[in-house]
Amino acid sequence: MARHLITSALPYINGVKHLGNLVGSILPADVYARFMRARGHDVLYICATDEHGTPAELAAAADNKDVDIYCREMHDVQENVYRGFDISFDWFGRSHSQQNHDLTQHLYKKLDENGLIEEVESLQVYSIDDGRFLPDRYVEGTCPHCGYERARGDQCESCTKVLDPTDLVNPRSALSGSTNIEIRPSKHLYLRQSKMVDELRKWIDTKTDWPHLVTSIARKWLDEGLKDRSITRDLKWGIPVAYKGVPRPGFEDKVFYVWFDAPIEYIGATAEWAEATGGDWESWWREDKGADTVRYTEFMGKDNIPFHTVGFPATLLGSKEPWKKADYIKGFNWLNYYGGKFSTSGKRGIFMDKAIALLPADYWRWYLMANAPESQDSSFSWEHFQSIVNKDLCDVLGNFANRILKFTAARFDGKIPAAGEYGPVETETLAAIEEKFRTYTDCMEQMEFRKAAAELRAIWMIGNEYLQRAEPWAIFKQDPEKAGASIRFSLELIRLFAALSAPLIPDAARRMAESVACTGIPAWPSNVKDNMSALETGAPLPAPEILFKKIEDEQITEWIDTFGGAES
Repeated sequence: MARHLITSALPYINGVKHLGNLVGSILPADVYARFMRARGHDVLYICATDEHGTPAELAAAADNKDVDIYCREMHDVQENVYRGFDISFDWFGRSHSQQNHDLTQHLYKKLDENGLIEEVESLQVYSIDDGRFLPDRYVEGTCPHCGYERARGDQCESCTKVLDPTDLVNPRSALSGSTNIEIRPSKHLYLRQSKMVDELRKWIDTKTDWPHLVTSIARKWLDEGLKDRSITRDLKWGIPVAYKGVPRPGFEDKVFYVWFDAPIEYIGATAEWAEATGGDWESWWREDKGADTVRYTEFMGKDNIPFHTVGFPATLLGSKEPWKKADYIKGFNWLNYYGGKFSTSGKRGIFMDKAIALLPADYWRWYLMANAPESQDSSFSWEHFQSIVNKDLCDVLGNFANRILKFTAARFDGKIPAAGEYGPVETETLAAIEEKFRTYTDCMEQMEFRKAAAELRAIWMIGNEYLQRAEPWAIFKQDPEKAGASIRFSLELIRLFAALSAPLIPDAARRMAESVACTGIPAWPSNVKDNMSALETGAPLPAPEILFKKIEDEQITEWIDTFGGAES
């Protein structure tokens, strides 16, 4: 049994997230966590809401609420939505937690003691009409690199270039829209990342198994010359620039930059989990306390990769303390919506709360993982969604289970028939499934989720092919015992499919297991053949239910009218 620490990039607190955000970090992390638990490993899956910085303040102001109250409420809203998608967090914390305050201030102090913090007077954007300095996300304008007209002052979401507010062309206040702004000096703390380049490069060079998407982005940052980065902002909401309650002189009205404290919340959320459960957070994060035995995997979209391959590691390495750092980073490209980007701020695409109100979680989970944007961006369309769900879940998996269960109810009094000797058809079926099972398991271990979904679908297909060859309904009149043995074999396959499908479609897996009189999802098999004699002969089965319902054309027309389609 190995120990696996898994984290997803923290979702911003400003509203319910869209499907692109879900498939870019949280859903694949959940699938991997479920898979590793099923294999018998000790798994700790951690996430939290990212509550500091401009998005929180702007969203709270738009909602006419105190920012603290807004964040508390939205944390609960987001957690409930994720639970609706069957996301199996071991803990879903808050970056505004006291644990994160303490850890962020501790790491800042260590960096300062090690000569990696410098006070720098820099030029900042000041809005005359708003009467305040504007932190990076309070400034919008045209990206100097790609010309995107709604770039933020910290990063262009179109070309992903990291920016400073002073880089923007035609800058304006995100608060008021005012262009009556000027550049004024303001003192801030800078993390001297430029002194960490050699150590960061040495660390990155050891990650030979990381995806090219991740290492290429990290090396590009290092090759272009890593600049020192401000880790404070002129804001009230956030973690104060202090240590053990004592503010840093001259920084009493400033807080740490959200991208400094947000990754530290991975540790903070684990400390929250430990306080709530009696666990030991240091054994997961301190290599001198047992974390040297942990394998740590991070999941994120490509826009978050620079901060996790450079920024967060610079903090941990620079502290000179034995913190656990990522063993593997799984980066994802973007899921687009009819060729355009999903956007929380632009309200483009379908968001998680709306999606889960339309259909059960497994429909979305399967589609998103079967089309995960791993090697390149992918695009959501309602027509494609309908096609994948109907073909894979209804025509293949659902059809297989429903035919067997209905026939068992009609011809065997709803009870599991006795097993029989395997003939050539059963032997060949098991051999074919065994081969696919090995490939599927390997794909899951390698976090190649799109390939894994294809292999799982192929396993389901083999079940359907078995029914076509065995034809138990055709031979029932002549040889009911042989037909019963074939049905028993098929019911064992349903049990097997439940175990293998659970990481991706956990609710359907539970229902499949229950349909063949199992209590709970079966354990992950070591091989296929030895797991084909688990059912109890004569056990009564519940009345068969449809596993998945097809999405009709009328529904797609309605949803396109509601959420937009290709023309929009």
